[in-house]
Amino acid sequence: MRKLLAYPLSILYFICFGLILVIFHPIQWVCFNVFGYKAHKISVDWLQFFLVRCLHILGTRFQFTNPHNIPINRPLIIVSNHQSMYDISPLMWYMRKHHVKFVSKKELGKGIPSVSYNLRHGGSVLIDRKEPIKSIEAIEKFAKRIKENNWAAVIFPEGTRSRTGHPKPFKTRGLLTMFQHIPDAIIVPITINNSWRTLRYGKFPMGIGAHIKFIVHRPIELNHHTDHKLLIKDLEKQISEAVEV
Repeated sequence: MRKLLAYPLSILYFICFGLILVIFHPIQWVCFNVFGYKAHKISVDWLQFFLVRCLHILGTRFQFTNPHNIPINRPLIIVSNHQSMYDISPLMWYMRKHHVKFVSKKELGKGIPSVSYNLRHGGSVLIDRKEPIKSIEAIEKFAKRIKENNWAAVIFPEGTRSRTGHPKPFKTRGLLTMFQHIPDAIIVPITINNSWRTLRYGKFPMGIGAHIKFIVHRPIELNHHTDHKLLIKDLEKQISEAVEV
């Protein structure tokens, strides 16, 4: 019965989702090209707001737990597990005051209204996983932008999404590069739970009634840690242990 109900709700969701992307694409273009970064940032924030609200059509609920006072005048490196594409908009919305940017695969940089435009012009970085040397160079430049602007870089060290919620081993190279180039960053570990349930049946129909939870762990001053590999292991343990499976 639940899956049968998911079909009409998914159709309604995708109609709304597509309309939001199409509507905000020209809004982003005007904001960026006429008014500059600040206006573009506001348009992207509202895009995320509507994308998050759109998921309510599927009965999706969100819980963002952050008891910490994270400064806004410092560069952040947000380290999180990754369960679905529906991790993105809530992170951008709930952490919007920190100017959240992403390390994304280059394929997302074209063909998707609003999303591709923001990835190309909003300060994120697009990498080709087949060219690791160029990817590291791109991440180095990205890290410098994060540091100069006191933005927040989101890193999903698993590399690919966990489709069952079970955490995958962390890859260290991208994180080590970010740590090297933003030594004064604050590390913000975040555990995401249950977003994989939005794709429990595959891409269609969508899973309904997911309760997606974001747990923000205690921020860490990077310059208090000299052994970065050990730090990554500790981050992986902390994030993974809070995953509900």
